[in-house]
Amino acid sequence: MGLGGFILLIAGGAILAFATDWEMESVNLDLVGVIMMLVGIIGVAVYASVARRRRMVVPPTTTVVSDDQHHHHNP
Repeated sequence: MGLGGFILLIAGGAILAFATDWEMESVNLDLVGVIMMLVGIIGVAVYASVARRRRMVVPPTTTVVSDDQHHHHNP
């Protein structure tokens, strides 16, 4: 799931928790909304952490290979 998906979870959870007044007998929609927001916030934090690690500059390593053995001189 990308960053947009986590942001949608936060927005959908906020709508369920704060902007609706639906009543369901077996499901507490306010709690479902809060859980969705928490999962979205954790997802954004993890996504940002992974993205930050990927952006870190790693110094390039170079390997020097000697070509002396591969030259064939014809007399």
